[in-house]
Formats: sequence, structure tokens, C-alpha cells
Amino acid sequence: MTFEELRQKYPVFSYEGYDYHLEGNDLHIQFFYKIGEEIAFQPKMVLQPGENAHYPVDLKVLEGIVFNIGMIELISYWKCTCSPLVHVKPYKLSSDQQYWWRKLYWYGLGEFCYKNNIHSEPNEFLDFTFAVGTPDAGQLTFPTMPDSERVIVPVGGGKDSVVTLEELRTERKVVPFIINPRGATLDCARIAGFERLDQILVLQRQIDPKLLELNAQGYLNGHTPFSAMLAFYSVLLSAVTGIRDVALSNESSANEPTIPGTYINHQYSKSLDFELAFRQYVHDFMGDANHYYSHLRPLTELQIAERFARYPAYFKAFRSCNAGSKENKWCCNCPKCLFAYIILSPFIDDATMIDIFGEDMLDKPELVDTFDELAGLSLNKPFECVGTIGEVNEALHRLMESRKDKYLIKHYVNKQLIMLEDNMLDEYYNMAP
Repeated sequence: MTFEELRQKYPVFSYEGYDYHLEGNDLHIQFFYKIGEEIAFQPKMVLQPGENAHYPVDLKVLEGIVFNIGMIELISYWKCTCSPLVHVKPYKLSSDQQYWWRKLYWYGLGEFCYKNNIHSEPNEFLDFTFAVGTPDAGQLTFPTMPDSERVIVPVGGGKDSVVTLEELRTERKVVPFIINPRGATLDCARIAGFERLDQILVLQRQIDPKLLELNAQGYLNGHTPFSAMLAFYSVLLSAVTGIRDVALSNESSANEPTIPGTYINHQYSKSLDFELAFRQYVHDFMGDANHYYSHLRPLTELQIAERFARYPAYFKAFRSCNAGSKENKWCCNCPKCLFAYIILSPFIDDATMIDIFGEDMLDKPELVDTFDELAGLSLNKPFECVGTIGEVNEALHRLMESRKDKYLIKHYVNKQLIMLEDNMLDEYYNMAP
């Protein structure tokens, strides 16, 4: 079914409510969503704070945080039908809050709309409705944490969070946070000195199987702003640990659109625009309950790669590949693998790079199309968390001598010569600042 057909068939998505309670030391959360009378979702989450638990005496103070997490979790379920109305039952959002959420849905789903050939407008994409007598969200109260030497660091298993972990743990007491732990995330935490699971904040997050069934039947599917979801969970982490600061590992490169000249950005919820907007939302509507920021924001991917190269203990443990994450390996065939290989190669010798990845990715002719997308030699960047075109080109220029015999480096040099002959090089570099 098309976007228009689904919206006509399913005009209302309903945020029914939520439940949260303690079982031992773990916080169990469940959300309830409906699309019409036919479709119901009940995703479950379990927060396991381990030795870092410092729950408020009255769990009622967590309700506003849980309600707002439900607002970001619902995007994964709403997108299967893109119902024009979202009926929010627990609390009524103010007009400013509604505007904020509409902006997040619009920009956060830019890639989703592009790939699904959806044509809409920001003021038509979705709207919120509330029943008469629904309590105002403004009446919710939130805990506020005092500043402390402790800081929460989300660990994704890639080079960026490793740099943040290593740099911050020399200055402050770091507490790692992992969503759905897997090989690389646990290995990186262990190398950083966190060998026991109860030293780590863990969120076990489940997708309702019903959503996967609908996707298999042809309902709409696609990318959602995962880092925005992480941002809202960060407020919950602060509330249950008493740690105000949450340090992300989002770099300056996340601000570049994936489709040049548009707002469509695979990494929108990692961008500075979202970071600032989220901090404002927490300040205005969530009692200034925590401090969410990115430790790496001033840095480029190339600068982060240079810093990561100082920590060889992580070379065989880190992973940035989504395709190989379940098997804890580099697939060596996707844009993320190739980007990581390119950006690290100026700082790590050839033999070590091959040992890390298991093969020489600069000598794979079958990756030419992916290579061209990363280097700006194709129309669009890959829809992945990769650096800017300019950063990729700077890394490649540093490799033109030391890796000159590699297939992809030869291809790159030949492409540049062709563009130079066609008087296109100046224009090319203007497109790839």
C-alpha cells in the first residue's frame, strides 16, 4: 500500500498509555499503541542499572520521563501507516511541545520519506489530538540532578565512543551505558575497565514482533532517528542514577546532509541542530532534568580517527558495521566498513588495518560504487553514519603515496585526472568542502 492509501485507511494512531514498575533492581517499562481497532503494539523495555541504581523514593516522579520516552518510541510504530493524526491519551502537549515533536518527526524521518517516495509538507505530515479533559503535560514534575564528577557515556562499540570513554575516564568517573549489549559493546567496556555487567547501565529494548509482521506484509518501513530515542532515555538514566551529565560521541560531520542541497540527513538526530533542540526541550518541558551533550562535537571524523589510533588495545574489539553486528564482525562490504577503513588508514599501518578488518578493503574492485559515494564522485552519500565528503577526500589524499598500489586508490587518482582534464576539479572541490 502507498503512503496515501495507508493514511486514508488508518487515519488515527493512538498512544494509549504505558506501565512501569520495579522488579528487584530492574525498571520494567511497557508502552501501548493502537492503529484503529485492528492493530495493537505493546513494546517492552527493561532498564538494568546494576550497582549504579539510585532510584527516587517515589517512582511517580519518573512518569513524565516515561511519557516522553513513549512519544519517541511511537515513531517506530507510527511510520508503518503514517496516520495523519496521533491521538495522545496520557497527557496533553502544549502548542510549543507539539511544534517541537512535529519538527523532530519531519527531519528525523527525512530519509524514510525519501526512500519511500513520500511527498508531504511539514504542516501536513502529522498532527496531534487530545480528548477533552486530558491532563496537561505541564503538570508533570521531574527530578533534577546536581552536578557531580560522574558522567554517563553511551557505548556503541565504534571508534567514537571509545575515544569519549578513554578521554573522559582520565578526568571523571565514567559509567558506560549500552543498549542491547553485544560483542563489541561489551568488549570495549571491558577494555576500558568495566569487566562486570553490573558496572554498566543496560537497556534491553524490544521491538514488538507485530511491527515486523506488518513490514513483511508491505506496510511502510525505514530509518527512524535512533539517537533521538537515546536522548530521551538519557533523561531516565539520570533520574535512576543521580548522574546529571550524559556525554554522547557525535561529531561535527553529522551536520552534513546525506542528499546535497536538502534537509535529508541520515544522521539528523546526531546533528548539532537536534542536540541543541533536545537540550532546550529538557530545559523547558522536563524540568532541566539532565545535561545531554556530545564530547566530540568540535571534532571531525579525521581528528577522531587520529585520536582512536592512540588506543591499540581496542583495535580488534571495536566494530562500526551494522550488517555484521549480530555476528560481531566487519562485513567488509558496506559503506560503514569502507568509511572506517579509509578514515583510519592514514593513522594505522597497512598490515594492522588488514589484520583489524580481516581483508584489504582498499584492494576490492567490487567496492568502487560505494567508494565513489563516500568520496563525492557519485550524486549522493550513502545512507549511513559516515563522515563528510571533504573528510574522505582528505584521508584519501594522505593515502595516495603510502597506498598507491591499491585498486581503489588507483581508481581515485584516475578519476581526479579525468576531472582535471575536463576542468571539473574546482567545481568538484566546491561540492566537497
